[in-house]
Amino acid sequence: MRIEIVDEVIAADEIVASMKAGADGAVCVFDGIVRDNTRGRKTLHLDYEAYREMALEQMKSLAAEAVAKFGVRNVAVVHRLGRLMVGESSVLIVVASAHRGAAFDACRWLIDTLKKTVPIWKKEQFEDGAVWADGEPFPEEITGERVSDAAGGRL
Repeated sequence: MRIEIVDEVIAADEIVASMKAGADGAVCVFDGIVRDNTRGRKTLHLDYEAYREMALEQMKSLAAEAVAKFGVRNVAVVHRLGRLMVGESSVLIVVASAHRGAAFDACRWLIDTLKKTVPIWKKEQFEDGAVWADGEPFPEEITGERVSDAAGGRL
């Protein structure tokens, strides 16, 4: 398994190549990239922050669970922190398996579960302001304050 949090560009080609083995019939890749808009607002960049040690431990646990749950051979999960511009990769998940179905299922489960459970947060910077991404607020335990949108609702 390859589990990393990096502060530089994710070496996607090298990581994918390193995951392939003779027993594999499939390698499924999820490359999460910064898009240029969210809900009609033009995105300038994203800033990612994490509780690094906890995030790494949880990412390792998720990778091991994916291997056991889906019967895949190997998993790589690499997340980037810091400021990312439109088009840059924020997260790379690679799943190697004898069969494509297991690879697809594990890959989808990994990204969905990572986004819900791992302490990595993104702040979206738009032309007209910035917000912590919906569903992924910076926790009150870390900031000591509530994060709210302009209408007063919790993000």
